[in-house]
Amino acid sequence: MRITQGCFSFLPDLTDEQITSQVEYALEKKWAISVEWTDDPHPRNAYWELWGLPLFNLTDPAAALYEINQCRRVNSEGYIKINAFDSSKSVESCALSFIVQRPSEEPGFYLERNEVEGRNIQYTICSYAVQARPTGDRY
Repeated sequence: MRITQGCFSFLPDLTDEQITSQVEYALEKKWAISVEWTDDPHPRNAYWELWGLPLFNLTDPAAALYEINQCRRVNSEGYIKINAFDSSKSVESCALSFIVQRPSEEPGFYLERNEVEGRNIQYTICSYAVQARPTGDRY
């Protein structure tokens, strides 16, 4: 199963050259760049781990690629994404977000079924990544 979150998620994985082009585009727009990673890309997991500090006032896309490669080195089997934030309206809003690395095997999700009050059925999306390594073991 292929996780589809952010821009370009239905396309094949981007090359470093294509990633650099996207970072250049963001820098032309004066957007701040950040690199984030996780091992649990649950659709409601909006808070991935921030890699280093956000790259404010960045002018060279090679610096962003350096940070991506450092994150890849440490998190070789995790998901890594780039976010670009637009602060032009005095609000840090995400203008661009895309995955730059995926694990060799994406664990996926399963539905957990629970009976609740009134014979109703409630479904919860659960991550195989979390099931394999519970929160206390993951961090």
